[in-house]
Amino acid sequence: MSSNRKTAIIVGVLYIIGTVAGILSVVFSTPILDGPDFLIKVSANENQFVVAALFVLLMGLALAMVPVMMFPILKKHNQALALGYVVFRGALETATYIAMVITWLFLLIVGREYVAAGAPNASYFQTLGSLLKEGNDSIAPILGIVFSLGALMLYYVFYQSKLIPRWISGWGFFAIILHLATCFLIIFHLQSAFSTINMVMNFPIFLQEMVMAVWLIVKGFNPSAIASLSAQTDTN
Repeated sequence: MSSNRKTAIIVGVLYIIGTVAGILSVVFSTPILDGPDFLIKVSANENQFVVAALFVLLMGLALAMVPVMMFPILKKHNQALALGYVVFRGALETATYIAMVITWLFLLIVGREYVAAGAPNASYFQTLGSLLKEGNDSIAPILGIVFSLGALMLYYVFYQSKLIPRWISGWGFFAIILHLATCFLIIFHLQSAFSTINMVMNFPIFLQEMVMAVWLIVKGFNPSAIASLSAQTDTN
């Protein structure tokens, strides 16, 4: 098995791991963070909240490895965009995931202290907890913008190089623009996360990434595109 074929399989698996971990983090955290009594629920469900944070870290680690694995291949076609992809999806996106997890861990501490403080001091911890939660909610659209810009670079290179079928990369380009639009709609309070319209607009990129992941695992990169890039590199 060639190194490019192994890379395609690994990238496909990483996409699936990252997506599944992200879904599980939402499943574990949303019931806790929803509602005005979220600090009580955070304190009462510490283990579940920690597991959700671990899933966020797993998602960040898996997705950060994708641009690292892809860089040797992408740089043969467009080194600037390949490097930009590593910066946005490898470095900036990972830093955003870490910031989110740190915010959750602070919420865990505040929730514990909120329950232990009692009525006289509870309002202080409730205000602090609300600020942390609002800060966490603000991270999500920023994360989405960083993710979208990195993905746009990837799909542009994919479309130009024909490493995967153009209908997949074109689909990804269109779908990620929809996702990017939801990020700005959330920032300007025109849409809420996990609303029906938000999920409808984000479903195309979720489905596209899973189709692309399966394609990479089963089919790999286009051999003729790989050969063309290698020949171009040798010529240069």
